[in-house]
Amino acid sequence: MLGLLVASLVVALAYFALLDGWYLVRVPCAVLRARLLQPRVRDLLAEQRYAGRVLPSDLDLLLHMNNARYLREADVARAAHLARCGVLGALRALGAQAVLAASCARYRRSLRLFEPFEVRTRLLGWDDRAFYVEARFVSLRDGFVCALLRSRQHVLGTSPERVVEHLCKRRVEAPELPEDLRHWVAYNEASSQLLRAESGLSDVVKDQ
Repeated sequence: MLGLLVASLVVALAYFALLDGWYLVRVPCAVLRARLLQPRVRDLLAEQRYAGRVLPSDLDLLLHMNNARYLREADVARAAHLARCGVLGALRALGAQAVLAASCARYRRSLRLFEPFEVRTRLLGWDDRAFYVEARFVSLRDGFVCALLRSRQHVLGTSPERVVEHLCKRRVEAPELPEDLRHWVAYNEASSQLLRAESGLSDVVKDQ
């Protein structure tokens, strides 16, 4: 009995020491909660909210939430968002997947220890290759938007248009992307062209 307990403890310690244990637990739990315990969101463009609180493990040397934690919290909230509105299920049904291809972040005000916040996630739109998702970190103390993150979810194995058509059972025109997002998309494309040129690759070779 003691040997089994020790072995279990060693496995648990190895899991958290060698792997990103909390992340590998939180994302599946967020997806399962969205699918099983929360109502389905039919409006693909509707905002969804994911509650959080700044914990001691989130702090940097200046005692506020470090910048990498914003990306992680946005990742968890995005997974829950895509599960609840059906995009993850549609991708699975089509034998496809979505991967993070690009992201950008604006940090406007620090989140402090034990400060409650919400990650407010919404789908801004899509093009022929990717979905574009926004995450706003809103302090629940005063409603201030402390950080704004944008991400490009590259769809592999199908197209965003087919995913939306699978969900809505009809063809849906993509909404016009916000002007600032269009600038960011153009920047990413220009950056890709420069990197392909530096690598000696032709324009036919696309980023994955």
